[in-house]
Amino acid sequence: MPAANLTRSEAEARAAAIDVRDYNVTLDLTRGTETFASETVVRFTATPGASTFIEATTRDVHEIVLNGHPLDLSASDGARIRLEGLAAENELRVAGTFAYTNTGEGLHRFVDPVGGETYLYTEFAVAEANRVFAVFDQPDLKASFRFTVTAPAHWQFLSNAPTPDRVVDAARATWAFEAGPVMSSYIVALVAGPYASWRDRATSVDGREIPLGLFTRASLAQYADPEVMFETVKAGLAFYEQAFGVPYPFGKYDQIFVPEYNWGAMENVGAVTFNESYLFRARVSDARREQRAIVVLHELSHMWFGNSVTMKWWNDLWLNESFATWASTLATSQITEFTGVWATFASDEKTHAAEQDQLPSTHPIVAVIDDLADVEVNFDAITYDKGASVLKQLVAFVGLDAFQRGVGAYLAAHASGNATLRDLLDELERASGRELTRWSQLWLETAGVNTLRAVVETDASGTITAARVEQSAAAEHPTLRPHRVAIGSYTLDGSALIRTHRVELDIDGPSTDVPELVGLARPDLLLVNDDDLTYTKVRLDDRSFAVATEHLAGIADPVARAVVLGSAWDAVRDAELAPHAFVRLVVANIGRETQSAARGLALGHLETVLGRYLAEEHREQVAAEAGDAVWALAELAAEGSDTQLQFVKAFTRIASTAAHADVLGSLLDGSIRLPGLEVDLDLRWELVIARAVLGAGTDEELADALHRDDTAKGRQLAETARAARPDQASKDAAWQRVMTDTTLSNDLARAIADGWRRTTSPELLASTAAEYFDRLQAAWAERGFTMGRIIATRLFPSPLVTAELADVTRAWLTANPEPAPLHRLIAEQLAELDRALAAQARDASELSVAAQ
Repeated sequence: MPAANLTRSEAEARAAAIDVRDYNVTLDLTRGTETFASETVVRFTATPGASTFIEATTRDVHEIVLNGHPLDLSASDGARIRLEGLAAENELRVAGTFAYTNTGEGLHRFVDPVGGETYLYTEFAVAEANRVFAVFDQPDLKASFRFTVTAPAHWQFLSNAPTPDRVVDAARATWAFEAGPVMSSYIVALVAGPYASWRDRATSVDGREIPLGLFTRASLAQYADPEVMFETVKAGLAFYEQAFGVPYPFGKYDQIFVPEYNWGAMENVGAVTFNESYLFRARVSDARREQRAIVVLHELSHMWFGNSVTMKWWNDLWLNESFATWASTLATSQITEFTGVWATFASDEKTHAAEQDQLPSTHPIVAVIDDLADVEVNFDAITYDKGASVLKQLVAFVGLDAFQRGVGAYLAAHASGNATLRDLLDELERASGRELTRWSQLWLETAGVNTLRAVVETDASGTITAARVEQSAAAEHPTLRPHRVAIGSYTLDGSALIRTHRVELDIDGPSTDVPELVGLARPDLLLVNDDDLTYTKVRLDDRSFAVATEHLAGIADPVARAVVLGSAWDAVRDAELAPHAFVRLVVANIGRETQSAARGLALGHLETVLGRYLAEEHREQVAAEAGDAVWALAELAAEGSDTQLQFVKAFTRIASTAAHADVLGSLLDGSIRLPGLEVDLDLRWELVIARAVLGAGTDEELADALHRDDTAKGRQLAETARAARPDQASKDAAWQRVMTDTTLSNDLARAIADGWRRTTSPELLASTAAEYFDRLQAAWAERGFTMGRIIATRLFPSPLVTAELADVTRAWLTANPEPAPLHRLIAEQLAELDRALAAQARDASELSVAAQ
């Protein structure tokens, strides 16, 4: 059953009434495949006579004893236990049967098809610890946790505290952990199973040796990459200790790759869990390796910011995640091979942030969080990427040294406790001498993204006589903000665009004069937000845009290229630039892009435009030509290069014709070979799925791929290929499985849904649209948040860009204002559908003009 939805007012009232000391939790994981036994003893103080509740999402409750007195089992409703008449000092014991999950929430149970072994792990964010033991499940009721666990003797067992020696009794073993560090319940971790392991050590700045561990399923051990994982952590520890001035706050640091994980990773204290997609079974792009480094350092930074010092309530979730995103980008730029990661930040994180910020569900970075349901849908690009973008600007405003001093003081002052945004701002003000209240109000407490554009006037000779930067905002979010920006003047030198002048200034309000440009020759490109100093959308004047798009590859600085491409992407999404013009821009320049992440992002945008934004009149032709061009770029790319790999993988995503299917088939059977390109496990599956989408795949191809890769991942990808087949029966069967089959795990449901959405014939997805809306409310209520979100977002027929679908979606939203998280998810789907319709209309309009 879904866990209870805790409100902020309930959490505040409970925190005012009680203070938790510690938990003793005993688990027996040897009682079958569906349930396990759990007993919790929790000690806490309370206001005498107070009443409260404790969460426990149980299958059955066997015993509830408060201060030595048994309570009637009716005190539990299966999600909460009522506690009346509390004493000053309290001890509560709750014993019951709890259930494993297959949705990545609570205690997830997975059976590896390779060898048949069972693997368990917990995921307790946002408030899922109560699926495993009775707990006051909110971030400001910190406590220490002591676990005693019985499990099969051949398993490993990990938690936040160091693993003790086990006591073996036949085929069973018991691990009696010491009490772990004081922490919030959402970052408690339990991991069990016959994991393969590697060990290392790091030395803290205070002289302590920090044990390091790395763990994977046994069948994935060959992909663990322990040298990279350990070296990244060691370098990161040293970097953060120096940057924050605070030693590593815990006693160990384990990294565990776990199956069927909903997140990229989770910062559990001393026991970080990672999605297995970061175990590279085959060659990946440099962008993907860079992303893994960022994620490793993101989770490590949380040990200080988020784990040692934790938010009081979820409205400050952004502070955890934005800080970790900013800090990990800084660390990656300085201690890894990926020194150009700020260009990735400009092209990727800021792009996603601006997209999210223009949805109807946008919210201030410091969001209003009334209950847990609000939190679940706020793990978004505002919370992570916009927040990090704004922190980057704050660092520029107060200075890096002052920022790091302020963060260090904040961490020292609130170690092992909870804090708020105001606490951090106070320390930053003391360190920098800057007043930050107005900055916080404008940047953190209002929603929306501004647009900046340069306006210049020139005389007959082309000399600038007046220049200004104009700032605008959407009518729904009209706040104009102060920005620190640079303006670059670029001049054509052959095919190169050379920056010949740079101005950096503060702008505020609707218009800011730029006198430093007056008297200069009007440049070929005038680039607002050069060096990507602020969070904004940028509009180039017509001349600058024409020059920049024709000579994008001639700009040497990858950050400047990212700003230009981001401007074009914003324009096409706002229906100000015809989608076919964006296709030309990407195809003409992408072959000379040197940054792996920027190349990958541009190719991803190209896929979106080809699939959803082009006018019907020329979609097939433009898609075919773009596919031909990307394949030609793959053939021309350097042997064995990252560029070659990215173009081939992009081709598998945008292939649209019978000729493309033949090329894919020839790559698959080896009759076409690109020097230096190996058709490895992952690429083979991408070829098989792409051919299935085009109706060219065969049962033999799929069977051969599965024979080569009969693993959990291989079986998921086989389901994707089956669901991708372009016939009505396959599409409808895949849709029904995800919507109705409650035995599907989270990852298997995603795999099938992803195949269902892969199509060059969107009309195939129309048959289930009415049933989708009929079933949404029941699916959300009955399947829990994870599966409900998969159904709401991945079964929405987004490739079907029609006014009829928009009308039906709008009608459903009008009739279903609650529950708010589900309404938000569907409203976001509608907003993207409306953008696609507007983009198609713009494309058709320009085609009509061109034909006249």
